[in-house]
Amino acid sequence: MRSYLRIPFLLAALMASPSVFAADLEKGKEINGTCAACHSDNGQGGKRGEYPRIAGQQVKYIESQLKNFRARTRVNIPMFPYTQERELSDSDIKDIAAYLNGIELDTKMPTYTGKEDALTKLLMADKVMIIPRVEGNLANGEKIFQKQCAACHGKAGKGRGMFPMLVGQYTNYLQRQVDLYLKGDRPHDEDGTIGVLNDLKAQDIQDILAYLTSIQEPKE
Repeated sequence: MRSYLRIPFLLAALMASPSVFAADLEKGKEINGTCAACHSDNGQGGKRGEYPRIAGQQVKYIESQLKNFRARTRVNIPMFPYTQERELSDSDIKDIAAYLNGIELDTKMPTYTGKEDALTKLLMADKVMIIPRVEGNLANGEKIFQKQCAACHGKAGKGRGMFPMLVGQYTNYLQRQVDLYLKGDRPHDEDGTIGVLNDLKAQDIQDILAYLTSIQEPKE
């Protein structure tokens, strides 16, 4: 068989093998040691929303944003030294994105058995993340979110594909990103800086943020 005839079979074999493109979660955990300085060991981010929650975030979204930071198409000074190509390669980005996506943060305080030592209790409690409720018209927030936002961010706000998870994110952080979108400093939609947020009133946005804080815990 001539060599050029083998190429399609080689490509098919590579695509069929999950290990070829599998992320290295141990490498991702190692890389997270650097991220933890701002985003914490478990990816919770800053308690006041100065740094976003990245635990459980969509893989494709994390990858795209890290590449945007690296290419400087999204300007973020704290991220600059960590995301330039000499520091964070494409494979590194794949590994850290997969690792962060796999971190689960509880929304309820743990139940202790009494056998845990102080450090174990601390680590268990550290994985709990509850965003404080904010004021707003929940019915209006739900209506607008489901009509305008759910197609990209999912009905439960957990994101999908290239679009980020919003539920469980710090309200202060989300508001800051909304402000950047509205000023045109950060593109909201793929087609440019003008998107659905530009058509919403300030109170509508407040209501959406309030609604997101109301759906953190799954319904029984």
